[in-house]
Order: sequence, then C-alpha cells, then structure tokens
Amino acid sequence: MKKITCKLLLSFRFSVVMAVLFLAACASQKGSSGYLNKAPVEDRGTGIGIGHSKPPLGIENAGKLGYYSVKSGDTLIRIGFDNGQNWRDIARWNQLDRPSQIEVGQVLRVIPPVGAIAVATTAAVPPVAVTMPVPTHGVSLPNSAVPPTPAVVAKPASDDLNWMWPTSSGVVLAGFDESKNKGLDIGGAAGDAVLAAFDGRVVYAGSSLRGYGNLIILKHNDTFLSAYAHNQTLLVKEDQSVVKGQKIAEMGQSDSDRVKLHFEIRKQGKPVDPAQYLPKR
Repeated sequence: MKKITCKLLLSFRFSVVMAVLFLAACASQKGSSGYLNKAPVEDRGTGIGIGHSKPPLGIENAGKLGYYSVKSGDTLIRIGFDNGQNWRDIARWNQLDRPSQIEVGQVLRVIPPVGAIAVATTAAVPPVAVTMPVPTHGVSLPNSAVPPTPAVVAKPASDDLNWMWPTSSGVVLAGFDESKNKGLDIGGAAGDAVLAAFDGRVVYAGSSLRGYGNLIILKHNDTFLSAYAHNQTLLVKEDQSVVKGQKIAEMGQSDSDRVKLHFEIRKQGKPVDPAQYLPKR
C-alpha cells in the first residue's frame, strides 16, 4: 500500500512540474512574439515617433535664399567665411547662445534680417555730406545766399576698391585655381610684413580654420573679404579697424610646408582671383 501511495505521489509531483514548465514555455513564446511583456509607449506630446530624433533647428528654412544647412565639419567661422559674413553677426542673427555648438542639419540665417545692422566694415568710404536746406518760400535771397544743393558723396562701386599687394615683395608661388587653390601663395621669409590689402575691419584672427594656420580675415564692405593665412604672428584683434598698407601680421609657415602667405579675396563669400584686382607688379 505504501509503495502504491509513493508512486501516486511521485506521479502527481511530476505532472505538476511538467505543467509549470509548459506554462513557462507558453509565456516565453508569447513574449517573444510581442503579445506579452511589451513596454508601454509614453506620448510626451512631441509628435515624434519611436526611432525619430528631434528635427534640427531652423529646418523650416532649409533651401530658402539666405539660409545655410550645417554640414559635418562646419564651424561658424567657416560658414561666415564661405558666405562673406562676420561669424559674430551670424551668431547674433540666429540667437546662438553657444556659437561653438552648432549641429549637422541645423539651418542658419547667413544674410541680415530686415532692419538688422551688421558690424561696421570700413572707414574707407567718406560719410555722405548732408546739408539741411534753408526754407526760401516767400523770402527773397541774393544769389550768393541761396543754399546750394547738398553734395552727395557716392559710395564707390563694390568692385572699385583700390587694392594693394599684401606683401612689399615676394614671388607668386602658386596662382589662383578655383578647385585647388582659392587664392595666391606668395613667398617670403619668416617675419616679413603682411599688409592689409585695403581698409577694413578684422572679423577673425586665430587658428581655428583648418588648413589656414594663423589666419586673419578682413571685411571691407558688404561684398568683399580678404584673408591672410599661415602667419607666424598676428598683430591685430577681432573687431579692430585697419587701414590699407597697415602691418597686420608677420609671415610664417603655420599649417604649411614652407614659409609663405596664402592670400584670398572673396566676393560675397566666393573665392575670386586676386590677380584680377591687384595692381600689376
């Protein structure tokens, strides 16, 4: 009798164990197929589904005239240089609290908003002479007392800047090539004077632009920038006004295989051949 009871007890226990294992296997299969153990999705009101990131800032302006979509490797300095703008202006127009932290895909305004005042560029253009007219209605004045028509000093055409060479000597080592060399490479000795090619304001002085070494960028007007690269010493600071012929740096070979000055002229951000603007030597 005891033997029969033991056998029945063992059989019952075996059945219970098998039932538990069967239920566990079913639960595992349902979980793997997605019917069970699926975490709930919390909608935080962003309108962005699973697997999607937050849209880049300014994406609604992508492709519009006067806007630029940030690419991998871009910096605000590079974007300003390539669009003929002061990088500080771009930061202000886009309300960038931390200009060093721009993101790929972010869309930036690279032209001034309506009513915005860009940084003053040059003192080369004399101010317009304005004379308040004297009312003459009902008053007889001698010819000598009649106020002359105010003389308006016309602003020079943007292409009429009177450029000078940025070095007093030195041979041209490499000419302009739109795809290979975006300016002129001028030879010289370390420490030779680098001169401002025209009146302007320093919009960049530093070494953050890869391939240019110690670089100075001058803004001359709303159309033209000039750049002076590979210097060993910079003698001016950002936002400083300079005049044509002023020594702004000393020639060197920073980020270069030899001592030279790499000189660029950019028209609305696009590199142009400096030889077309500089006087003949």
